[in-house]
Amino acid sequence: MERIWSDENRYQKWLDVEVAACGAWALLGKIPAASIENIRRNARFTVERIDEIEAVTRHDVIAFVSCVGEYVGDDARYIHMGLTSSDVLDTAYALLLRESSVIILDDIRALMTSLREKALQYKYTPEMGRSHGIHAEPITFGLKFALWYAEMERNLKRMEDAMDVISYGKISGAVGTFANVPPEVEEYVCSTLGLKPAPISTQVLQRDRHAQFFTTLAIIGATLEKIATEVRHLQRTEVLEAMEPFGKGQKGSSAMPHKKNPILSENITGMARLLRGYSLSAMENVALWHERDISHSSVERVIGPDATTILDFSLKRMQSVIDGLVVYPENMERNINLTKGLWHSQAVLLALVEKGIARDEAYRWVQRNALEVWENKGDFQALLKEDEDVVTVLGQEGLEKVFDISHHLSYVDVIFERVFHE
Repeated sequence: MERIWSDENRYQKWLDVEVAACGAWALLGKIPAASIENIRRNARFTVERIDEIEAVTRHDVIAFVSCVGEYVGDDARYIHMGLTSSDVLDTAYALLLRESSVIILDDIRALMTSLREKALQYKYTPEMGRSHGIHAEPITFGLKFALWYAEMERNLKRMEDAMDVISYGKISGAVGTFANVPPEVEEYVCSTLGLKPAPISTQVLQRDRHAQFFTTLAIIGATLEKIATEVRHLQRTEVLEAMEPFGKGQKGSSAMPHKKNPILSENITGMARLLRGYSLSAMENVALWHERDISHSSVERVIGPDATTILDFSLKRMQSVIDGLVVYPENMERNINLTKGLWHSQAVLLALVEKGIARDEAYRWVQRNALEVWENKGDFQALLKEDEDVVTVLGQEGLEKVFDISHHLSYVDVIFERVFHE
């Protein structure tokens, strides 16, 4: 990603656009054969020379064209013919974002592979499900990874769509009317560079495309934050069902030698906040004055390299967290038993309803025993067995059958088939 956003690669993309435009003009008979051969053979630049010229001109595209012209000679008069700066900048920016997208797509696929492996590994490992942070009913640890996999699969599609919507160029001149450069040049340049020509543009490509792109990065970052937040919770001392890898020689605190902190996941959480900010910046760029102003330019110089690099970093970091995750099934079992069977409450409620008890009444019977467990830490099943109303309806053996974890997990295979299509 660093190479993609280097000055060298950025200017190379500008050169690719300029040379392709010259090639189009040559096909239209506007550039002699010898001149286009010379341009293709000798057009080059150095970053240092562009910087020297720009220090005087205060215009980066003029500095670039002037630098290239020094290598081409007299035929440089054909370079940038009929074009405006944004023809080059916007088309080249699309190439940079597309290159970045390829890396991000590879990162997403790699993370999905890791999530799938963990899902299968812990497919039947019971874990307490939580709502509002409170114990609800059992799930399996594998279901968490399956859920994240399914979300990343959606993110993969979002990223593919974002890459497609950003892969457009424009070579339509100062206000997009093709007054000084015909549509054939745009079509040739875009075809040569693997882009599609924008059906209509002003002096710039319309920034709703970029807003969709950067918002997609933010959505993917939000998914990573979601996973990271769960890992952070699972690593809490009171929970400790899973934790980030902790390297040999790693230290968690300058003051407390015992600490193992979820710093990798916390970093990812912070990166997601930046991505959301860049998404908002991209949306602010959609509304420009008339056919173009320059207010978007400075923003995109920052958010292009920053957002793509941050997401690349975050995806790779998340994969390392998932691959190295330390899992404690014994603590999951401990936590399941922490509330003395309270998570069977719905099963008891439904069993009573099936026997003909009105739901509201059955709810009161179950809740009064559940609240007693919360207050006095008694055993839920034992209390229910002493409840005359409940025992009269379900019986001692019937009540024991309700206290079975297996029915909570009976559709795990079905869910996995839905997610992994296997």
